[in-house]
Amino acid sequence: MPSGLRRRYGQRHLHFITCSCYRRLPLFASARSKNVFVKILDEVRDRYGFLLAGYVVMPEHVHLLISEPARGTPSTVMQVLKQRVSLRLRRQTRKRTSAAQLNILFGRVDHSLPQFWQPRFYDFNVWSQKKFVEKLQYMHLNPLKRKLVAHPKDWPWSSFSFYAKKDSGLVRIDPIT
Repeated sequence: MPSGLRRRYGQRHLHFITCSCYRRLPLFASARSKNVFVKILDEVRDRYGFLLAGYVVMPEHVHLLISEPARGTPSTVMQVLKQRVSLRLRRQTRKRTSAAQLNILFGRVDHSLPQFWQPRFYDFNVWSQKKFVEKLQYMHLNPLKRKLVAHPKDWPWSSFSFYAKKDSGLVRIDPIT
């Protein structure tokens, strides 16, 4: 871990986590890839026993708002989540596309991706209701700010529908009281 970076676990805070794809490439550009991420997120949540208070999957990064897990730490959760997503999407991508097609798709010259994710993740401890609302709004407005949709309700890969109309959406959201 880089000097100066400290993870603060064991304080019963929520964690606002941001992970970026390798070199911020849009590796979640397709609906299928975003759906794979959400499915694996739900599987990892069940395995490690954390609450999922919010999320958004963007083309080149994801934001999560999670509790500390019953097993392991948020770092363990992120390691497993990132590995599973990477393995599944890279395996499926190799089966369906050639290196030349990937280069065209991502507009790059190199013939292979050495990795799927950037090495680390950003983790912000959410210690108050005010910070919880701030981070949740930030996540839900992200697709709108990026001009991917006209309204957050139009982006199915986020927890917005749960908070706006108590719709379960693509993955179960755990209300935090």
